[in-house]
Formats: sequence, C-alpha cells, structure tokens
Amino acid sequence: MDQLIDWWLAEVRHQFGDDWQNPDAPLLPSERFDDELGRCGRIGHNSLRRALTIQTERFLPAWAGRLTPQVLRHYCASSLYGAGMDLKALQELLGHQWLATTSGHVHVRSEHVELAWRNANQRVEARLTGEG
Repeated sequence: MDQLIDWWLAEVRHQFGDDWQNPDAPLLPSERFDDELGRCGRIGHNSLRRALTIQTERFLPAWAGRLTPQVLRHYCASSLYGAGMDLKALQELLGHQWLATTSGHVHVRSEHVELAWRNANQRVEARLTGEG
C-alpha cells in the first residue's frame, strides 16, 4: 500500500493541480476542476449521484429523476444473473450478508422464469424415466 501511495503522490497527484503540496488539498481529488475553489475538489459521497443525474438529463432525458446508483446496481445484478451468474456469486459481488437481500436486487424476465421451469421439469422427467 505504501508503494501505491508513493506512486500516486509522485507520479499522478500533481496532474490534478498545483496545490499538491498544500496540506488542505485533497489526496484523492475529483477529476473535475472547481472554478469556485480554483482547483479540483474532493470526491464526495454524492459525486456519483450528481454526475449520474447530469448525464442522465443530457443523454437519457426519459429517465431523468429516476436513474439512481441503486437502480444501476439492480440492473447490473439482474443482467449478470440473466447471463448465468450464480446467485451466491452475486451475493459476494454485491457484498450482501443475506442471500434474501441479493434476491431482492435481481429482477428476472418472465422468459427466464419459464425457461427455468421447463428445464427443471425436464430434469425431473429424465430422473423418473431413468434417462438422466
């Protein structure tokens, strides 16, 4: 970790402004220049939400006011699950303690449910008829 911090301070941090030696300057500044501060500002907990709001209004106006980091998290979890990722692996990826929390993030299409039902029935039939 020390090597990473040393690299950041020596090779990268100064690219975000001339204030890199100022003890009040942020260690991890935003890449966006803040005209009021005259330098790059700190990355705050609301940075992603604010940037997402701006870009949604610009590129996806129909989603303005509705697309949030949590909606993106649900979409990502649902897409990964739909592509075949195991629910337990998704739990780990999302950092959930309980599998029930993860399953609440996953929204499946009706076709996915129908396909899973059909596949399960085929497996049961194969076992009962001795084909599996």
